[in-house]
Amino acid sequence: MARKPRIHFPGALYHVITRGNRRQGIFLDEKDLQRFMTYLSDCKKRFPFRLYAYALLKNHLHLLVEVEETPLSRIMQTLLFAYASYFNRRHGEVGHLFQGRHKAILCDKDVYLLELVRYIHLNPVRANIVKRPEDYGWTGHLSYLGRGTEHLIDEGFVLDQFGQNGTLSRQRYRQFVWEGISSGHDERYYQVKDQRYLGEEGFIDRVERESKEPEGWVYDIPLGAISREVCRTMGIEADKLYTATRDREGARGRAVVAYLARRTAGCTVKEIADHFKRSAVTISEGIMKVEDLVRRDKTFEKVLKSMEENVIKGRRRKYRITVA
Repeated sequence: MARKPRIHFPGALYHVITRGNRRQGIFLDEKDLQRFMTYLSDCKKRFPFRLYAYALLKNHLHLLVEVEETPLSRIMQTLLFAYASYFNRRHGEVGHLFQGRHKAILCDKDVYLLELVRYIHLNPVRANIVKRPEDYGWTGHLSYLGRGTEHLIDEGFVLDQFGQNGTLSRQRYRQFVWEGISSGHDERYYQVKDQRYLGEEGFIDRVERESKEPEGWVYDIPLGAISREVCRTMGIEADKLYTATRDREGARGRAVVAYLARRTAGCTVKEIADHFKRSAVTISEGIMKVEDLVRRDKTFEKVLKSMEENVIKGRRRKYRITVA
């Protein structure tokens, strides 16, 4: 199957994965690792972009990059060419260091950013290199704990999702990462749609539309109206969506409201989290559970589609949206 062209727009978030050719090592010692970090820093100065996470392992690496004006392809070509040239010179190698073209998954930042930061920074734990993520020095994890030395990670946006108090947000981030240690390898971060997307259908539709047309629309739908439709269809008491207690029915209802609010009203996870007085992490995790259920249960997908049509009916267009 022919490889699909990559979509670029300022604000696009990519999970980048590249491996050694024939599974060979690409970092043989700390000098190699440090030199790669130098090239990464140089690229960040030359082609400004946001770096939310990285993990450098012996035969592969992960980067979580949000681009600005420069396309990811140019950034990665510059970075990988510089490092491969250095590696071959130093180790007396010839030929390709990396396995073909790097993999770049265009991700729905609003839903997957926090999960991907955690997943990437837990790579050394899943690989049984260390027991604790903070014991491995070649990821961006230590920067979020206030102990980084490279100053490459753009940590502010992520830490803001855990609160406005710097010390407390770092503690909450650390707890969030630790809660994922037992999860192991997760295929959903690799089972991309149309060879290039990680996100629900609404995100993909917007990206496809925006790649062809400069503008799109969302509808003027209050979150309360979406909540009422979800409660009516699913038979949930409205109070359960807003209760401070842990209630499975309420949690599922909130997740469905969040899913529909993003598709129909263009709401951000933070707006939804504020509405329900929940954390952005909790809302994001709920949306991902709904997405997973939609993929597995066609009956549930039809119910969601019916609710979507009901909340849109008679509503006026609200504003132009941009993917970034």
